[in-house]
Amino acid sequence: MSINPPFRAEHVGSLLRPPALKDAFTKRAKGQIAADEYERTLTEAITHAVKMQEEVGLHSITDGEFGRGSWFGFFFERMSGFRLQPSAFKFKDGRGQSFEWPTCYACERIKRHGGITTDEYLRLRKLTRETPKVTMPSPSAFHFFRLNAAVDPKVYPDAEQYWEDLIEVYRSEIADLAALGCTYIQLDEVPLAMLCDPSIQNQVRDMGADPQALITRYVDVLERILSAAPSSMTVGIHLCRGNFRSRWMAEGGYEPIAERLFNAPKIDAFFLEYDSERAGDFSPLRFVPKGKVVVLGLISSKTAALEPVAAINARIEEATKFVPLDQLSLSPQCGFASVAGGNTVTDADERAKLQLVVDIARDVWKE
Repeated sequence: MSINPPFRAEHVGSLLRPPALKDAFTKRAKGQIAADEYERTLTEAITHAVKMQEEVGLHSITDGEFGRGSWFGFFFERMSGFRLQPSAFKFKDGRGQSFEWPTCYACERIKRHGGITTDEYLRLRKLTRETPKVTMPSPSAFHFFRLNAAVDPKVYPDAEQYWEDLIEVYRSEIADLAALGCTYIQLDEVPLAMLCDPSIQNQVRDMGADPQALITRYVDVLERILSAAPSSMTVGIHLCRGNFRSRWMAEGGYEPIAERLFNAPKIDAFFLEYDSERAGDFSPLRFVPKGKVVVLGLISSKTAALEPVAAINARIEEATKFVPLDQLSLSPQCGFASVAGGNTVTDADERAKLQLVVDIARDVWKE
């Protein structure tokens, strides 16, 4: 396989937490076990997760996000200045039900007091000889889910100051990771993917915001953050329409954001959900410039059924009508446990899905 990330066979990051870890996580939050006992349980679980990833043949290794309650909450919980408030957007399932969830609200001046993902990276680096990948939420997540109500105007009377503070948090975090030797990061970008959905665009307008202005703002913030990233660091962006216990928040093809985002500097790879009709067709990939990689998320992490190999091969070939094969890779469409509860799949399902990704990638790219 390719010797540098992104690899031909990739995965998004989160993995199903073992029951012992979930139990320890809960007890730690209640103060029922000591920190060192929790750390031993966490390290043991990550060690097994790393071994599984290596055994199936992956070269991009994560810690499964095992030390986090969710893909997003951990980031602002390790800072100061936030409290929880309801999100303006809801999750959906195939039965038409909707589910509310809390997001962050800046009630004080936000501050980073030290590394947010750095300890995770250092722990993971000791456990694998492959390439460790660090995942974190995109900066847009700190604004979009409540839009104009995401920040206390008394704390930030000038919205630009909020963005400046947030950009500094990310710049500092990425700089510290680079100093420790991290060469691969992935930003999980939900709002930009949601803004591809016409119904979400209408909701945004009803809330007094302009969808196109938000797209411009969020990509600009990414560019400002990543402008300081070292050339030795590979940066991936995972576009996600929401992943909570196999549910989602939005649908719609990538056309509204494709040209602007795909041409943003310093982003090397785009992890794109393409496992269902909700993602639209491959035509937006025509905007991907040479030198950048599209990781096709053709394998579902939300369902147990294994995709037919022939069908995945056909989809990859279809994508080559818009971007060359040597600029493509393969992955599941999302993680298996964006929150600690995980998707409605088993450990065996998870392993089989990752093995399928590796086997297909080896056959297609023959590297």
